[in-house]
Amino acid sequence: MRRFVVEADGGSRGNPGPAGYGAVVLDPATGETLAERAEFIGVATNNVAEYKGLIAGLKAARELDPDAAVRVRMDSKLVVEQMSGRWKIKHPDMKPLAAEAAKVLPRAQVTYEWIPREINKHADRLANEAMDAGKRGKQWEPSRSTADLAPSGPPGDAAAGAAAVRAALASGGGTGSRAAVVADARAASAVAGGADTLFADPDAAASGGGTGTRAAGAEGARSATLAPGRVPAPASGSTGWGPDLGTPATFVLLRHGETALTPQKRFSGSGGTDPELSPAGRRQAAAVAEALAARGTVQAVVSSPLLRCRETAQAVADRLGLSVAVEEGLRETDFGAWEGLTFAEVRERFPDDLQAWLDSPKAAPTGGGESFTAVTRRVSATRDRLLSAHAGRTVLLVTHVTPVKTLVRLALGAPPESLFKMELSAASLSAVAYYTDGNASVRLLNDTSHLR
Repeated sequence: MRRFVVEADGGSRGNPGPAGYGAVVLDPATGETLAERAEFIGVATNNVAEYKGLIAGLKAARELDPDAAVRVRMDSKLVVEQMSGRWKIKHPDMKPLAAEAAKVLPRAQVTYEWIPREINKHADRLANEAMDAGKRGKQWEPSRSTADLAPSGPPGDAAAGAAAVRAALASGGGTGSRAAVVADARAASAVAGGADTLFADPDAAASGGGTGTRAAGAEGARSATLAPGRVPAPASGSTGWGPDLGTPATFVLLRHGETALTPQKRFSGSGGTDPELSPAGRRQAAAVAEALAARGTVQAVVSSPLLRCRETAQAVADRLGLSVAVEEGLRETDFGAWEGLTFAEVRERFPDDLQAWLDSPKAAPTGGGESFTAVTRRVSATRDRLLSAHAGRTVLLVTHVTPVKTLVRLALGAPPESLFKMELSAASLSAVAYYTDGNASVRLLNDTSHLR
């Protein structure tokens, strides 16, 4: 099932007065704008305009995929609470609009979330563009829109946090307004507060505290993430540059141990033979189990359904005294007709398909395989489910090359082609911490020290 985020807003200059709405449909995995809607609706109230924005956004999502799951994000507490069924709808102007919104998509496909107005800038800008057009006696034109300010991104998308900080800096001025800037820039604080090790103190990491390499790492992250602008230095007595976001959920990402296909570097996805661990792979699983037991922080184990992952996960779980939960969304890419082949063999047999796959994340392997775009949607939805189920916990995810790289890529806000630029060894450990403001910090990538 595809997933969309709909952000909607409406406004009235007079309440009632000249009114308009704006709505945008976003890809939750990439933050990409998929559709925009805006309209000047004449004289109306704020609430009427907000409801009309919601209806337009839901209809735009339905046009893209009538079976998609839609998460609506609005800064109207009234609309969110009424559409969620928690508040009664008493105003006669609201009842028909709420009924119309409820009919656009099946109720089970739509969820509602309140967000602060400053996060809803894209839809707000569209609504204001519509009202500006109405003032000129015209209607909003998509070709003249400037509302796509920056990717809002999914939870854990660091690019969104960096964009938020740059916007806050641009509008917040110099050091005198530091408190306001930092308050507006919460979305990026986890990026700058990243830890230098896999199991570093999460509270210290969130607040930017600590000494030695951790402090240096946070300073380096600030420079890299916030260029060309930077949040000013902390005031005297401050323990860090950003707010304390509490204990993050940490996903420790373990690639399964070797199979017979691994040393031969053959495509081995979810559409192939589902090989078991080789003797070398079982030794690797035992080694990583000992390493994780020594660290003692893993609280749950979740595995891909494929055999090589379940065997690796079980070895770790047995050592830690935990059970293994199987998550379908953590399976490897389906490589179609390429399953079991080496890269050279694929290049010889399917040169055009291989080149298309290398050039675009939307291209699928020969024979009905799975594109990286499809994998991203699946993995990001899985990430969101697991984050909801394991808030504030450290969870071991035993999975494959593509899901691990995808989670890291999304956390970094890196482009799809970065998947080809990461090394990920068998039985390696990586880690990403997810903070309560929706941002993420990559703490480790491809650690194989436990195998040496």
